[in-house]
Amino acid sequence: MPELPEVEVVRLGIASHVVGRTITRVVVHDVRSVRRHLPGVSDFVNRLEGRTVVGAARRGKYLWLQLDHGDAVLCHLGMSGQFLISAADAADPRHLRIALTLDDERELRFADQRIFGGMAFSEDGAELPPEIEHIARDPLDPRFDPAEFAARLRKRQTGVKRAILDQTLISGVGNIYADEALWRTPLHYARNTRHLRTREIEGLLGHVGDVMREALAQGGTSFDALYVNVNGNSGYFDRSLQAYGQEGRPCQRCGTPIRRDSFMNRSSFWCPQCQPRPRNGKF
Repeated sequence: MPELPEVEVVRLGIASHVVGRTITRVVVHDVRSVRRHLPGVSDFVNRLEGRTVVGAARRGKYLWLQLDHGDAVLCHLGMSGQFLISAADAADPRHLRIALTLDDERELRFADQRIFGGMAFSEDGAELPPEIEHIARDPLDPRFDPAEFAARLRKRQTGVKRAILDQTLISGVGNIYADEALWRTPLHYARNTRHLRTREIEGLLGHVGDVMREALAQGGTSFDALYVNVNGNSGYFDRSLQAYGQEGRPCQRCGTPIRRDSFMNRSSFWCPQCQPRPRNGKF
């Protein structure tokens, strides 16, 4: 699933190509991609046609098109969603679900192979759609409060990776960047949050921000063709990964082979030497 850097890359592309443009036509090719818009397809189309995009915003893994008169189109990429800018007469991409024709004869197209993502109209949602008010600020948000994050983290009694994947605590962090930040800190993914030292929390938060900024500078992480920017280009941060996906390869810090464990129906990658497994849930 695209994480904060990948969604931010898409947001920047939309901001560059779509902001200031008026939506002249909306075609929904697959109703499943607007299933979160409960009034239905016709209402979704009617609410968008003729509206001008005045901004593009993001919180964590969600992004939204800010419309004139204070409304918004809330978007989530899911596992495989892509926003692509194309000439209106260009061939449709595979898995095209929604097409927004703009007043400059281009289209903003939403393609989604697995159909876990989608779009929905959010009334009065330009500043922050009410549908995602429960999502916490992310570490790249200038209003993110590290002290509040640390206090809330300490109140929990769970594994540190499970905690930082919780989008109501800190948003935008997914499996890839959690493993990378934990390796850099270093911390084992199962360390109990109650027993983290202040310097460990501060170090982890710093590395979460650093790895995301580095990934953003490289266009995000692309393991396959499912994640691309609005011009159809892949990111290349996968070449810089130190832990995630590196099972069996030597740790770049100590040379110990990286391990992979099953975790929450996913995987965790970690170094047994640098990130020792907790003992009695405390270490």
